[in-house]
Amino acid sequence: MLLQMPLFVRFGIAIDTAAEWRWLALLAAALWPTWWWMGQRMLDGSDDPLGLLALAALAGLLWQHRQHLRAAPRLGLQATALMGVLLTTALHHQLPDLAVALTGLLSLAAGLLAFLPARVAVAPVLGLSVLSLPLLASLQFYAGFPLRVVTAEISRWLLSLAHTVERSGSSLVVDGQLIIVDAPCSGVQMAWLGYFSACVMALAVGRSNRSFLLRLPLVGSLVLLCNVLRNTVLVALQATGQYLPGWSHDAVGLVALAAVCAGIAWVMIWERKAS
Repeated sequence: MLLQMPLFVRFGIAIDTAAEWRWLALLAAALWPTWWWMGQRMLDGSDDPLGLLALAALAGLLWQHRQHLRAAPRLGLQATALMGVLLTTALHHQLPDLAVALTGLLSLAAGLLAFLPARVAVAPVLGLSVLSLPLLASLQFYAGFPLRVVTAEISRWLLSLAHTVERSGSSLVVDGQLIIVDAPCSGVQMAWLGYFSACVMALAVGRSNRSFLLRLPLVGSLVLLCNVLRNTVLVALQATGQYLPGWSHDAVGLVALAAVCAGIAWVMIWERKAS
C-alpha cells in the first residue's frame, strides 16, 4: 500500500541515494551524548586522551578510501549502525557510561564499514573504535595490579641470575633493597599503543580478518616481553643504589615502546613480504 504513495516512494529514493557523508554525519551527530561524555572524561584529567589517536586513525581510513566509498551501503551493516544508535540512546543513564559509549562507537564503526570497500577488514576497524574509548584509567584500575604482579614475577626470574631477589605482591626486594613496581610499569599504556599499532598496520597492509586475529596473540606476547624487559632494566639500575635521573626512566620506556611498535609492524607485514 505504501508503494502506491508517490510521496513515500520519493522519500525512499531520497534515502537510498543520499550521499554517504550525509549518513555518516547524521550518525555522528546522533551520538553527541557519547562525544560529550568522552570529551569530559578526557578534559577533566581522569583519563589519557589517547583515544583521539584512534579516532584520528578512523578518520584517516575514511579519507584514504574517500574515492572508493560505496554508493549504496551494505544494508546489514547500515541497519546494525542504526539499531546501535537507537540502543545507545535508550541505554543512556541506564548502564555505565563506558558501556553505553562502547555501544555507540561500535555503531559508528558499523556505519563506516557499511560504506567502506569490502576489502577493508572489519576486525581492525572495530578494534580502533574500542580503542577510541577513554578506558585506560578503567584498565589500570581493574587490570593494573595483576599485570604488575606478572611483570614483577617474570622480572624476578631474570634478576635472580645476578641478584638475590624476592617478590612481595608487586614489589621486589633486590639484595635487601625494596623496589616497588608502580602503576606505570603495569604496561597498560604500552598495551594500548601496541594494539593501536597492530590495527593501523593491519589496515595499512590490507590484512584480512583471519590473518589479523591470528596475529593478536603475538602482539600481546611482544607487549608483555618488552614491558618485562623494561621493568627488569629499571629495577636492575635501581638496585645499584645510584641515583637515576627521571629522564632515564623515560628513555628506557621510549626504547621499549619503539621495540614493541617495530616488532608489531614486523608481525603484521612479514607474511606479506614472504608471499
